Amino acid sequence: MGLFDWLRPRPKPIPDPLWQQTMASQPFFRDLKPGERQALKNLAERFLADKEFSTAGELQLSDEICVAIAAQGCLPILELGLNAYRDWVGIVVYPDEFVVPCEIADEAGVVHQFNDVLSGQAWEGGPLLVSWRDVQLADGSYNVVIHEFAHKLDMLNGEVDGMPALHSGITVEDWENTFHAAYDDFCQRVDSGEETRIDPYASDAPAEFFAVLSECFFGIPETVNSEYPALYQLLRRYYRQDPLGRRRT
Repeated sequence: MGLFDWLRPRPKPIPDPLWQQTMASQPFFRDLKPGERQALKNLAERFLADKEFSTAGELQLSDEICVAIAAQGCLPILELGLNAYRDWVGIVVYPDEFVVPCEIADEAGVVHQFNDVLSGQAWEGGPLLVSWRDVQLADGSYNVVIHEFAHKLDMLNGEVDGMPALHSGITVEDWENTFHAAYDDFCQRVDSGEETRIDPYASDAPAEFFAVLSECFFGIPETVNSEYPALYQLLRRYYRQDPLGRRRT
């Protein structure tokens, strides 16, 4: 199968050796039951037919890159469906961290311009950008793909505020009470100088807390459940998955 097969509108099968290689690359893939792996493969194939990949910085696009990103990005929506990623198409893959120009207005209204070095970024109404090197560096507590795809879920209902579009069974009050209690506690822990296993960047804003905790929910679910059991159960209800239950079995 050639690279441009991904660009065709009808899903194409992912070669079994490449899929097995991808499934062996991360512990959270190895925790999946056979039926879940097959469902993820089917979803990833549809995702690859639906999205448009491109590269920057002289990186050569390959099936390995496309499938790795598709598999990791589709894991959070395994039980939500591809429609959760309906409002965007493009994925730009950089070889390493990349520089993005930024503007921030201070309290006096003065606009400051600077360059930020990023490993990933999700644009509202636009593409998703990731560093291939960071995709390969994924481990339990760090996953740039899940992080940026979680931002896309957050954007689905408008403001990027740490609350994604909620489905039946979860109320706004449920989410706000549990989510913000955990967020406030985590910010206090970070501000006090505590070294946390969860990336302290999660304290930067509610949107980052949701993205980082989504990484940890799939990568180190035992930590999330131990430190914030109510939040773990909320994420379990939202994603309709139980990574800790998979690991235990």
